[in-house]
Amino acid sequence: MLIINIKDNESIDRALKRYKKKFERTGTMRQLRARTAFEKPSVRRRFEVLRAVYKEKTYGHLED
Repeated sequence: MLIINIKDNESIDRALKRYKKKFERTGTMRQLRARTAFEKPSVRRRFEVLRAVYKEKTYGHLED
């Protein structure tokens, strides 16, 4: 559970913005989406390798 302490004279908008930022940093939504369906470790590894190959292709020329 995320707890946001509202400071003196702080607007609700500012507190909500801090809450959203903290929520995003914890990665709760990513974790929930990952848990919706089981993904085999071999499939996860395959996607990681494909992502690495793509990154190497697109950003590999920048390391000269």
